[in-house]
Amino acid sequence: MQTFWLALLGLLLSGSFVLGGYDLGVQMLHPFMRDRDAALGAMAPFFLGNEVWLVAFTGVLFGAFPHLEGSLLPGLYPLVVAILAGLVAGNAAVQLRRRTRRGRRWWQALIVAGGALPAVCWGLVVGLLLHGVPRLADGGFHIGAGEVLTPFVLACGVCVALLFAAHGAAFLALRSAPDLAARARRAGTTLAGAAGAAAVVALALTLLGVGASMTNPLISALLAGLLVTALVAARWSLSRGHRVRAFAATCCATVAPVLLVGAGQYPYVLATEAGAGLSVAEAAADGATLQILTAFGVVLIPVILAYQAWSWWVFRARTAGGYF
Repeated sequence: MQTFWLALLGLLLSGSFVLGGYDLGVQMLHPFMRDRDAALGAMAPFFLGNEVWLVAFTGVLFGAFPHLEGSLLPGLYPLVVAILAGLVAGNAAVQLRRRTRRGRRWWQALIVAGGALPAVCWGLVVGLLLHGVPRLADGGFHIGAGEVLTPFVLACGVCVALLFAAHGAAFLALRSAPDLAARARRAGTTLAGAAGAAAVVALALTLLGVGASMTNPLISALLAGLLVTALVAARWSLSRGHRVRAFAATCCATVAPVLLVGAGQYPYVLATEAGAGLSVAEAAADGATLQILTAFGVVLIPVILAYQAWSWWVFRARTAGGYF
């Protein structure tokens, strides 16, 4: 039951990375697109609906893994606040940017910041969880500026931000009119290569002994290979105009960091540099609570999946300028 809920937690975070990731990527690409309204219009039908995955992930984290939430969030408080602030600012800027001509540049800057800030902070969170965090004598975990400002964690922050930007470009290439799609393909080709380079830097730091501290090295190596392979495939597909293949490849790449944290550190949900930490059994709620939550989960998750499938089917056509 505990492993099932860990897998469900990973599924929800993966959904947030894949669907919310291209929203953040489109926002980061906003100043580089000639038809900015068309670029935002491509994600408009899914914009707020994609955040359901993050809300569901938070609910499962609090309900099914209260000890993980109690150990993790206090240390990550600045990063979590930055993620939420970026999401709120970005949502407000997208909705309000055309309400007034005065200060329109500020709204455009907020759109970009609302995409870049959560993307970078998510990367820093992934880097911290892969690197391992110090455990105090009382069993708690300490995460300070010294743990964040390390080469490996910063490389992960850059990698995830570039990955989301490439994912957004692949999404625009899939959804936009030909002119905007061609520009997005060119940007995505460059961004996918840059994200792959950042991933290689993080891998090199790990090989030098100052990077990730993984409980399951073999699985982690396979997943790291999946990440790099997906980025190479995305770059190749974008350069040759294969829109669907490129988007599928960036989807796989955005899932890889979540799999690295979950499968690479299993059976720990919060690991230290020494390889031990807070296990799944220690972090999870009691069996009775998980059984009650399961009754909600078997209903909620199919509803979310059905909604996403329906929305993609209804809005499957390419968008044009003036849509949003």
